[in-house]
Amino acid sequence: MRLMRSAGLEAAMFSSGAEFLESLGTRRPDCVVLDLHMPGMSGFEVQARLAEAGEALPVIIITAHDSPEACERALAAHAAAYLRKPLDDQMLLDAIAAAVSHGSN
Repeated sequence: MRLMRSAGLEAAMFSSGAEFLESLGTRRPDCVVLDLHMPGMSGFEVQARLAEAGEALPVIIITAHDSPEACERALAAHAAAYLRKPLDDQMLLDAIAAAVSHGSN
């Protein structure tokens, strides 16, 4: 959060994927950063629910448990980026900028 704000980006954090999905009724983010391992539902589940709802939000997947299968699955579901932890700050900011730029076209 602090990184995003220091870069001039508005950011919100949610305690779970379900809480984030509920928030879409009142706000629409420019980009979504999802960890694959979250409480309640995985980043893949949130990504799938967004697609099912017709939400064309750019999604960036992050994970500490990298595997070729996870990367392939995320990108096949149209993730804008798939990043491995530990994250490089500039790499994350660049991925967000690219996702937002591409999502606004």
